[in-house]
Amino acid sequence: MSNKITYTCLALFTALPLCLPAQPSPVTLATATVPTPVLQTHATNRQHHILSLPTQQTPKQKEEGFVTLFNGKNLDGWVGNKKDYKVADGLLVIEPVDNEERGNLYTKKEYSDFVFRFEFQLTPGANNGLGIRAPLEGDAAYTGMELQILDNTADMYKDLHEYQYHGSVYGVIPAEKGHLKPVGAWNQEEVTVKGNNIKVVLNGHTILEGSIASAIKDGTLDGKEHPGLKNKTGHIGFLGHGSVVKFKNIRIKDLGKK
Repeated sequence: MSNKITYTCLALFTALPLCLPAQPSPVTLATATVPTPVLQTHATNRQHHILSLPTQQTPKQKEEGFVTLFNGKNLDGWVGNKKDYKVADGLLVIEPVDNEERGNLYTKKEYSDFVFRFEFQLTPGANNGLGIRAPLEGDAAYTGMELQILDNTADMYKDLHEYQYHGSVYGVIPAEKGHLKPVGAWNQEEVTVKGNNIKVVLNGHTILEGSIASAIKDGTLDGKEHPGLKNKTGHIGFLGHGSVVKFKNIRIKDLGKK
């Protein structure tokens, strides 16, 4: 028995005509139903056909809660050495005038727990430091804490102890090396201090993360007394050591505010 099928040919935009059946074929074919893939949530038994991806913070969200500490115009909100530290072209610059010791530049306010962000540009052999929870007097590396700001690549520093290189809590916790940009380029750094815990992120890389209490449990690495490690609050400052260094985009999120 034969089944005749009548075709109607349509002229499309091609050289060959397209022939379609004018009537449905009386031959019935068996079909199989293919299940549609679905995603199951953990919270309910409801089914979803949309895959949710993790959202990323926008630049505005990343800066939420941060307050600018340097306005690019003057040193309002800062105390201390305003002779070597100055404002030039919207930047905070330390340019030591001579070898006279004039101290450091500190925030007028004190902070306990915080996230501190800034950018810095080193010159060859540059040596500076970030003082945290520090008093206005004394050596901040011992009366508070000092995070090194240093040109690790300078030949003059090749024989330093591991706890003296950039990002290290001086004398206490060493930082991982290898993430500074070439001298003359701008680096971005974020320092988070919360209780005994401290974290340093340099150019997107975590170079230090640890507990001060754990680090000094068996004594400090440099074998010296660091009474400032017990400070609960203090000033944040830039600690000059006779080198030219530039800073910008200095801001803070105060985690101690209630």
